[in-house]
Amino acid sequence: MQFDEFIKRLSKLSNLSLPGEEAQHEMAPVERLKELLEVDIEERNPRRAGVMALFYPSEAGEAMLVLILRKTYKGVHSNQVGFPGGKVEPEDADIQVTALRETEEEIGVPKEDVTVIKKMTKIYIPPSNFWVQPFIGYVNYKPIFKKEEAEVEDLIEVSVTDFLAEGSLTTQKITTSYAINIDVPAFQLNGYVVWGATAMMLSEIKRIMLKVL
Repeated sequence: MQFDEFIKRLSKLSNLSLPGEEAQHEMAPVERLKELLEVDIEERNPRRAGVMALFYPSEAGEAMLVLILRKTYKGVHSNQVGFPGGKVEPEDADIQVTALRETEEEIGVPKEDVTVIKKMTKIYIPPSNFWVQPFIGYVNYKPIFKKEEAEVEDLIEVSVTDFLAEGSLTTQKITTSYAINIDVPAFQLNGYVVWGATAMMLSEIKRIMLKVL
């Protein structure tokens, strides 16, 4: 899909209601879904984070989405695929500022260049106790990405055509922080298995985009 046409159609998103948790839950492991339905989130005093689903044109003018592969470390999200973004800092005026600032820090895209077009449904991540607020945004040029070496192992540039294709959905056996060798719904993108909270956010993004594309 060509980027110019993609952005023209994506501008219609601002008038659409969000698919919400129903779309997210389509990609939730059964064990995680049970926990999400039972937990009192506010009682856990969760931390806040903002992330960005950032779209841009390839050199050939194709619409693209960038994801990141996190470094291997001692933590629940080690070596997982996610969106650029991170936790709220005291100086952030709001959660959108957090998402833009963290995107610039993690992948080098200047925050002032990003046009934010939609605030999506926030999602709670029990293992790390975070409320995560995703946004959809874009830049109208091919960025010169600069990954944050301390946190980002690799950048994953996915074509929108591949992301929206029915064949991007799969099921994988995964060992998680809360279960061993379970079947989880996932996206297969550029050879990477994307599951958990990132897949749940992508599910809502895909659902709403298919309404205008």
